[in-house]
Amino acid sequence: MAFISEVNMSYSQSHYMDDEYEKLFRRMNPPRVVIDNGASQNATVIRVDSANKQGILLEVVQILTDLNLIITKAYISSDGGWFMDVFNVTDQDGNKVTDEVILDYIRKSLGPESCFATTMRSVGVKQTPDHTAIELMGSDRPGLLSEVSAVLTNLKCNIVNAEVWTHNMRAAAVMHVTDEETGSAITDSQRLSLIKELLCNVLGGGNRKRGAKTVVTDDSTHTDRRLHQMMFDDRDYERVDDDDFDEKQRPNVDVVNWSDKDYSVVTIECRDRPKLVFDTVCTLTDMQYVVFHANIDAEGPQAYQVYIISPL
Repeated sequence: MAFISEVNMSYSQSHYMDDEYEKLFRRMNPPRVVIDNGASQNATVIRVDSANKQGILLEVVQILTDLNLIITKAYISSDGGWFMDVFNVTDQDGNKVTDEVILDYIRKSLGPESCFATTMRSVGVKQTPDHTAIELMGSDRPGLLSEVSAVLTNLKCNIVNAEVWTHNMRAAAVMHVTDEETGSAITDSQRLSLIKELLCNVLGGGNRKRGAKTVVTDDSTHTDRRLHQMMFDDRDYERVDDDDFDEKQRPNVDVVNWSDKDYSVVTIECRDRPKLVFDTVCTLTDMQYVVFHANIDAEGPQAYQVYIISPL
């Protein structure tokens, strides 16, 4: 037992030192954001230089996506200890981004101030949510959302917002609810247990091959990010045979493994759509891959993405 305690203490000290070193490195090398509306004729160019860390690419893409910006081109390089990205972005109408409120938000979210925000979060500073988050996973069918809403209404829950994804006859949802009377988060444990039980019954849908799951949490994970994780954990990509599926709509994905160099090259060609880069980076992250370099071109109706990746 004493030996195990010594090992655990040694691991904790090592982890603490690594964390402190990372904070020091980021303070000495704060992120730098340059926004240029003159470098490109059709897009706003955003350059981000920062000390490299796990998940930083997803953080940057997530911020741009949350602002409803369209990434038309991107060059990504995070080989070694430094992270350098260049994004060409437009608004939803295809115009350059000129709103100073949005540009200032990008600078603050990706620049030096974000470094101190990350440090605060790492020592447990967290906003108290004013709602209860409910995560749902189950069999998809017509009327499912209506039934879920009816259950929550009968339980005196007010739905603040909800995001629902369906794929391959599976449904995933993240719903934020409050107590109808107080307007705040639901804290009564018995009531939360009843919510979970009744929603799980609704989600079962008579299909016992793949179960239903209901989780009540106070976690504030990004909604789209969490839905990606839920769908991946549920293995939604294991598509059943579908005679009506149009093979022409399937993305062209090519993977070349360079085992002697310990990395793979993933090439994706498909029709462009909003959040495409975010969805791709989320998928690679969920599969435990690190993106070292990438080139993205989505200026036309088709999007071309090339990622050089390696296992985490």
